[in-house]
Amino acid sequence: MRDTNSMQSVEGRLNETDIKRLTRAMRGGTVGPTALYYAGVTAPVISAAVGLVAKTSFGIVGMTNYWQVFLSAIVAAMAGIVWYLIFMRWSYRHHHGRAEETEQDTQVVLAPDHLRTLRGGVETRIKYEAIREVLVLRSAVLVKFHGADPLIVPDRWFADASTRTNFKDQLDSLVPS
Repeated sequence: MRDTNSMQSVEGRLNETDIKRLTRAMRGGTVGPTALYYAGVTAPVISAAVGLVAKTSFGIVGMTNYWQVFLSAIVAAMAGIVWYLIFMRWSYRHHHGRAEETEQDTQVVLAPDHLRTLRGGVETRIKYEAIREVLVLRSAVLVKFHGADPLIVPDRWFADASTRTNFKDQLDSLVPS
């Protein structure tokens, strides 16, 4: 199935839209699971602590037990909600991409026994056995791997539609059954 005599290559520079598309392919939401976990765990702890401080403070000023519990519950609930909202906002992922993905050209080579990417002085080799799937997006080809981040190859990197089709077909033929 593999044609060991030909090597296909494509080169270009990722832009912000490509990075966003790649980021969406790598993760499902805008807030990661760690942020969600800590916001969900710390909000109740902060709520309980603020409630305790409020109840003690209300007791010191001489409020009845009913008003101490009632008002401290309201303050605790508001503290938990406010902390959750603030933490979630702080945790929101604003910047897409890593390092210099939009500042250097990326070369993708389909070598006889591996897929190779080269950006600046960094070369990555991924054996074809690691390809999980090849997806055709609206304006790019997305390659997903076992054990590595996905690779996006925008359509504008190809000279024409037939070159893109040949690249995608060659990748498809290399996906393990």
